[in-house]
Amino acid sequence: ASNDGDFLADNMEDKIFKAMELVMSKCKGGYAGLYLINGIGLVGFRDPHGIRPIVFGSRPSKTCSISALPKTPAKMKRAGGSLDYVMASESVAIDTLGFNLVRDIKPGEAIFIDFKGNCTTRQCHSNASLSPCIFEYVYFARPDSIMDGVSVYESRLLMGEKLAQKIMKRHPDHDIDVVIPIPDTSRTSALQAAYILGRPFREGFIKNRYIARTFIMPGQETRKKSVRLKLNTIKSEFTGRNVLLVDDSVVRGTTAREIVDMAREAGARKVYFASAAPPIRYPNIYGIDIPTRNELVAYERNEKDIAAHIGCDWIEYQDTCDLEESVSVCAVPEVPLAYFDTSCFTGEYVTGERMGDSYFQRLHELRNDAAKQSRKSGKQKEDTPQLVRGLDQGCESVHNDQREANEDAQKGCEAI
Repeated sequence: ASNDGDFLADNMEDKIFKAMELVMSKCKGGYAGLYLINGIGLVGFRDPHGIRPIVFGSRPSKTCSISALPKTPAKMKRAGGSLDYVMASESVAIDTLGFNLVRDIKPGEAIFIDFKGNCTTRQCHSNASLSPCIFEYVYFARPDSIMDGVSVYESRLLMGEKLAQKIMKRHPDHDIDVVIPIPDTSRTSALQAAYILGRPFREGFIKNRYIARTFIMPGQETRKKSVRLKLNTIKSEFTGRNVLLVDDSVVRGTTAREIVDMAREAGARKVYFASAAPPIRYPNIYGIDIPTRNELVAYERNEKDIAAHIGCDWIEYQDTCDLEESVSVCAVPEVPLAYFDTSCFTGEYVTGERMGDSYFQRLHELRNDAAKQSRKSGKQKEDTPQLVRGLDQGCESVHNDQREANEDAQKGCEAI
């Protein structure tokens, strides 16, 4: 019986990796996945370009003893169930749970961990190459994360340094009095920019942590109101000063415009703006809800036009080459980073799409503000398939309740 079980386990392992090969041959884009096969084990995988992040870690099992912690999947496979495992999109989750980071899952790689604690990896795509989304380092990842061997914190320090150097080159006689970050992501870059500029770093905005990210909210008015709810000014840091506001990026410009207005209302004499990322001029198609081109503030605008649009005295953006270098120089020798997905800045997509393809037209029809508002209000276009009755964003509709009203009334409760 045990031999039959071992044969089934070996056979299942091969089937799992064959299935992942099929998935990666058919699925195009950026993804990182994790799924549990009931009674079999856990599978983690990453797209062939490594666009989206996923890492795994291990720790000695509390039920088995082990002399030393293995550092490679090959050694893990020989660990004989003496390890516990964890997978996550960022290394901070692994640290928090008390595990040790092993490494990132490689592009096109899958990892299978069975219920006996055996760990096996396999390359499931023959043409895999690492091109991680650089926006993860700019904005999405926590600063204490390690992604593809790069400290996000260290890379953001370099972003701030290079941004400050560009400001000094473009504005050698600048009259900046103080550098103020837009909470929270830009703090690291703003801190280093202030150091290089030789100006004090000050917290001028306090963030309400219960407001979601504004750039992905549907509707311009919703985004504008949310900015005011999200941030409040410390007026003493603005009154009578020329302030440099540093943000990680500028997407629609709604947040930036409201923030500039708030700085002026707080008494700032002049307001300058700096972005740790280059101008975002193209949509993101790999899982980040960066909108269609005509909703982006940098679409068909130069820096002077953008400054006028958001109401600041001038704006400076990071250069794409400097952004790439800020991340690549922090890479470890074992995982060199020569290429990135910078599509939202350059319009060059690592999976081969080109602006003007029919795909982008379909994307525009789904992701523009009008379409989002239409879906939110329950209106559907004639050519859009109707949602199946009983489904409400993945949840069962209350209209499916078939109980009689008097049945609820007898219990003293109002009927649904």
